[in-house]
Amino acid sequence: MLIDELNRNILKCLQQNARLSNAEIGRQVGISSPAVSERIKKMEDLGIIEGYKAIVSPFEIGYQLKAIITLRAFMGKLKPFLEKVKTFDEVVNCYRITGDENIVMEVVLKNQKHLETFIDQLIIYGESKTQIVLSRVIKQKEVIPIK
Repeated sequence: MLIDELNRNILKCLQQNARLSNAEIGRQVGISSPAVSERIKKMEDLGIIEGYKAIVSPFEIGYQLKAIITLRAFMGKLKPFLEKVKTFDEVVNCYRITGDENIVMEVVLKNQKHLETFIDQLIIYGESKTQIVLSRVIKQKEVIPIK
């Protein structure tokens, strides 16, 4: 599916506020509510729109610590780790990367003891390095530039 100007505008509206009604999106982009609904459904079916979510503040629900952890997997341990990492509730983002390390994770934890326990679970998979996040410079972006 080629993304035309109308679909681009619909996607921009949804990225700014996914709770907008189809009628409101239609007013903003200049088409009817049923036409918006049809276009959104088609983009969902094609995987262009992957989903909708609420962004929750970890701090407000008891996670006082955020860390970035990199992992250099031991020989033969990368694939088992890639399966195991999916089971860690603490991991909010995980990327397989190039360079000296194989993995970079963003994790949220309740406190230092929780961090220690989490790192202990990583030891069998490889060598980890941890950086504690002090503050967020750019608010989390879920917006993809649509041009």
